[in-house]
Amino acid sequence: MAYSFIDPVLGQLQIAQVDSGVTPPNQSAAIPTPPATLGKIVRAVDPTYGTAEFICLKGVASTAVGSVVTYNTSSFTTALAPVGTNKPQPIAIAMSANTAATTFGWYQISGVAVVAKTCTVSLAANAAVGVLTTGLIAGTGSGKEVEGALVAAVASATAGRTTVQVVINRPHMQGRVT
Repeated sequence: MAYSFIDPVLGQLQIAQVDSGVTPPNQSAAIPTPPATLGKIVRAVDPTYGTAEFICLKGVASTAVGSVVTYNTSSFTTALAPVGTNKPQPIAIAMSANTAATTFGWYQISGVAVVAKTCTVSLAANAAVGVLTTGLIAGTGSGKEVEGALVAAVASATAGRTTVQVVINRPHMQGRVT
């Protein structure tokens, strides 16, 4: 994936990179390297996957490219998406291996996303998806469905096939169903 910003800004962190941030004078915590800011949403285009939106968030341990994360809309912290929590939290797809809470990166929130899955899972085009393994996408099965996401292209259950293309539009975990 070679995303290019639609509205380029000088010095902007590239989509697939991790930012270790900067610590301003008289502060103890790092912030994203300007001009990036936590929660900033940008649009970018890829010649294969088209236009997409990305949000700047803090990393979390064990994040890999394609990991499904939930994020807090006030602190912009992430967590690997849990299995069935009954909380309608927003989710995003990691664009880099942003593996520390002290680092920052871009997470996809709309467009065609390449999402991590287990190689034993087969998914049909236009199928609903859910999280059955922490941080990975799968069929809905007994897990909670991800709202705002559908499989874009068939993904077979073959050895080494660990991603699936999913069309997302500001996805979120399914809330309580009564």
